[in-house]
Amino acid sequence: MPVKKYNPNDIGKTNNNIFGFPFTKDNAQIILIPVPWDVTASYRAGASEGPDAILNASPQLDFYDPFFKNAWKTGIFMEKIPEYWKNKNKELRKKSELYIDKLANGGDFKSNPQLVKIKNEINDWSKKLNEWVKEQSLKYLDKNKLVGIVGGEHSVSLGLINALSKKYNSFGILQVDAHADLRIAYEGFEFSHASSMNNALKCKEVKKLVQVSVRDYCEDEAETIKDSKGRISCFTDEEIKSELYKGKTWNSICEKIVSRLPENVYLSFDVDGLNPSLCPNTGTPVPGGMKFEQAIFLLNKIVEANKKIIGFDLCEVAPGKNNDWDGNVGARLVFRICNFMAKSMRRKIN
Repeated sequence: MPVKKYNPNDIGKTNNNIFGFPFTKDNAQIILIPVPWDVTASYRAGASEGPDAILNASPQLDFYDPFFKNAWKTGIFMEKIPEYWKNKNKELRKKSELYIDKLANGGDFKSNPQLVKIKNEINDWSKKLNEWVKEQSLKYLDKNKLVGIVGGEHSVSLGLINALSKKYNSFGILQVDAHADLRIAYEGFEFSHASSMNNALKCKEVKKLVQVSVRDYCEDEAETIKDSKGRISCFTDEEIKSELYKGKTWNSICEKIVSRLPENVYLSFDVDGLNPSLCPNTGTPVPGGMKFEQAIFLLNKIVEANKKIIGFDLCEVAPGKNNDWDGNVGARLVFRICNFMAKSMRRKIN
């Protein structure tokens, strides 16, 4: 359907694209890369189905955005969900479940030959996945497109972060997450979902990591934050709620968060950073977290502060059986994040 004939007020249609938008990868300014991967999920799987759930829910949205008039005209296109990686994920997930179960029952991934073999295989394929994401991202970044990742577990963000390091000498990461994700090769998996930010910080172009809504982390991670010499700023959920209960406003807290960010910002949004009522089937839900509108308010404050959102990922959306709520929330987050990114990067509407 030609863009000029598309009516955003009409009934929801697929048009073979996310949100039913009439864009192709050639005329869209924002490209979404779906990554159906949850091989290292340590509690419960399902995030690999996130891209499908978000895509299926997306045409049911209404597209008025109070912060960006006619935002849909910027142009959003989502690549087809890659069957190759979906099938590879299914194959490896069976092995990782066996591996994780044996670890939970006292197995040792350093000495048990079976576990060593599985660990090495998953590490190898995870590295290949990251390289694929990086290559796909660079392909579009080289064409002056804006790129977002639709996960998938949180480990899939690394490919885009590494791609952006080829385009920007310096940028920061805003991580919305219930977890710090600073573990080193959690469970022996080099690219574990619980190690996503540890791996991101290996990229020298990442000068700052600002974490928001964190409320489930280990002592080693707390020490990593403390010893980072200011490279990591963590706004835990407990600290945020304490400030709110004492009378501070969310606006003032957001201003403090945004002040820690450099001009160029990569947004890494794990859906479990929200309250579990908004993502009940996510892999590792934790009580507490942000409301949807609090997250939107924070993102708008970034744009108001003239920061540039240079890329993003939305991860850990996992639909339950006969439950499309998670996909609904995920689709709404993707749409709003895309709009804020386009506005911050001063992209004109088509």
